[in-house]
Amino acid sequence: MTWWGWMILGAVILGAELFAIDAQFYLLFVGISAVLVGLAGLLGITMPEWGQWLAFAVLSLVSFFTFRKSLYEKIRGGAVGFRETLSGNSVDVPERLEPGAEVRLEYRGTKWTVRNVGEAPIPAGARATIVAVDGLTLRIEAQ
Repeated sequence: MTWWGWMILGAVILGAELFAIDAQFYLLFVGISAVLVGLAGLLGITMPEWGQWLAFAVLSLVSFFTFRKSLYEKIRGGAVGFRETLSGNSVDVPERLEPGAEVRLEYRGTKWTVRNVGEAPIPAGARATIVAVDGLTLRIEAQ
């Protein structure tokens, strides 16, 4: 394949990575490998067609298995200390909450419905522990 064919292939694959919902960088290294094979041809490194495809495959696999996981964790891994689940966190209950009762409150910038799933009432102003999350409902118990 000509060098510009590899460049077009690489651009198409990299574009597909951009438009995919969450490709998780699977196509990134394949596209970069195609561009690198194209650059090698542009710089005058001549290879038979099977050699180009072999270089493309080797570059794709080596870069994928070497760099993808660390790149994905750096970009999508989240902040240090961030937990995906809210279970175990504490909330301040603004009013007395009997067992089975609900109240609305703001927690981390979002309005939540909070339900007391414990057996003891929670006094107004007390802290409670989140035991589960069900949609926009926090299930809490007295601490």
